[in-house]
Amino acid sequence: MARYDYDLVTIGAGSGGVRASRMSAQFGARVAICEEGRVGGTCVIRGCVPKKLLIYGAHYADDFEDAAHYGWSAITPPFDWAQLIANKNREIDRLNKVYIRILSENGVEILAARARLIDPHTIEVGKKTITAENILVATGSWPVMPDIPGIEHTITSNEALELNSLPQRMVIVGGGYIAVEFAGIFNSLGVDVVEVVRADTILRGFDEDMRVTLAEEMIKRGIDLKSRTVVEGIEKTDGGTFSLRLAEGEAIETDLVMYATGRAPNIKGLGLEEAGVRINDMGAVAVDDSSRTSVDHIFAVGDVTGRFNLTPVAIAEGAEVAQALFNNNPTVVDRSNIPTAVFSQPPLATVGLTEAEARADHANVDIYLSHFKPMKFTLSGRDESSAMKLVVDGETDRVLGCHMVGMDAPEIMQGFGVALKAGATKAQFDATIGIHPSAAEEFVTMRDKRPAPTARKAG
Repeated sequence: MARYDYDLVTIGAGSGGVRASRMSAQFGARVAICEEGRVGGTCVIRGCVPKKLLIYGAHYADDFEDAAHYGWSAITPPFDWAQLIANKNREIDRLNKVYIRILSENGVEILAARARLIDPHTIEVGKKTITAENILVATGSWPVMPDIPGIEHTITSNEALELNSLPQRMVIVGGGYIAVEFAGIFNSLGVDVVEVVRADTILRGFDEDMRVTLAEEMIKRGIDLKSRTVVEGIEKTDGGTFSLRLAEGEAIETDLVMYATGRAPNIKGLGLEEAGVRINDMGAVAVDDSSRTSVDHIFAVGDVTGRFNLTPVAIAEGAEVAQALFNNNPTVVDRSNIPTAVFSQPPLATVGLTEAEARADHANVDIYLSHFKPMKFTLSGRDESSAMKLVVDGETDRVLGCHMVGMDAPEIMQGFGVALKAGATKAQFDATIGIHPSAAEEFVTMRDKRPAPTARKAG
């Protein structure tokens, strides 16, 4: 008779939890997955997927405008936000069912209730109690809000995906990728958007040239970007609008306020510390390189660990746990040179080191930077530029970082992620024949080093 009810119990049915559970069951383990919400997690239900569907919808505004310059009769059809949301919801429903089917077909038992650890091997799931030889925590992250007067009047990205109607005016507080992406969505759909950023400009931690370029492009599109600005309080007016009081004494009146000032690991009420699991200073589950916590048989993957809040990383970590536990194949996810993208308008994509990171670690760094107008806009006349940047080790010639702002940047960057993972040199980039005419060829045709030793400063 088995000592435990399950070989593995996963708490959280997001991308990482689903991958680990499915693979573990395929390896012959007895697996259950606990989820109090919908199966699919942040990415599928309230993150990457629905957000990108809205981005596709918003981009038609540009396409209709540009089409007139390519011989199509000028037309601006009416936009139906409610229809877009309904269609988005239908797709999310479909994906939710796909995830449920994948788990069920692989023999994973789905326990639709909130889970809490009672001790290192016992989990309370709803009104029942189960035991597990191994436990995986994959509960993701959740938006965090500052403690300021009137914060109860605001929404987060969760609610932004479910708005019944579009506001005329909107303030988005935050300068990270979520804030930037939603600013682009609502601006393209005709909303008057103000983005309030505490830092010098958007996307702290990204390459400085790319931050500045994207900020400039957003401003050209009509987004009012207020940098070095702090909201001290929010008041609801008698007319149903909102007034934001800024630290400088200025006030902004708007119809909707969205906060995107960060996300925190979703660990409240899980009983982790009571079970002996260490939580680090960042409020995340502390793990080693193999995603093992301070309790030998309890693991954690994805956003809840505070390492890389990226869906593909969570999936890789989930697979890593399954391989180690049930396939006698211990591996460690290579977290170097992880490509990532911001689906802003225009989008930004990057892999490898920023210029600042490279200069901190390498004595000799060469920079190649190009700004240009995408070919599509030579006829349409749209005032939008692209930028590409290569960061190169001046001693070894190895390419340390690739960065791009502009059309198709995420699609282009995936391939260069492979190149950096393989250790490609600038000479190999130069020897590669470009695809002409394309934007991507710029990465293999840049020849002139930038003489200035520092990036442009944010204005």
